[in-house]
Amino acid sequence: MLVNGSCYSSAREVWTRLRPADIFTLNCSGFIAMCRNIKTLANFEPPATDDEVRASALQFVRKLSGSTKPSRANQAAFDQAVDDVTAIARRLIDSLEVHAPPRNREEEARKAHERAQRRFA
Repeated sequence: MLVNGSCYSSAREVWTRLRPADIFTLNCSGFIAMCRNIKTLANFEPPATDDEVRASALQFVRKLSGSTKPSRANQAAFDQAVDDVTAIARRLIDSLEVHAPPRNREEEARKAHERAQRRFA
């Protein structure tokens, strides 16, 4: 599997070699790609809430694990993964140095709505 110019034998190997801040998933062609349902949380005014960061982490863990509801046997591992990703995502968002002015949530939502209307028109 070729990911970002490096060859790996499995998706698990890719995941273990990525840095915790690399919150990405593998797409079907083996390249790193952002999950479409995970929203950008950095550089907004007001800043992302803990609930927003946790919801994003939950979506990521669901995507990565391939299940929206884990079995009872996997529930503890699933919950721990969500907690870990939440902490790492919060640390990443808080540590980013951004020189651009903060984005307005309402304005970004309006732009996203316009893009969706054009795409699905």
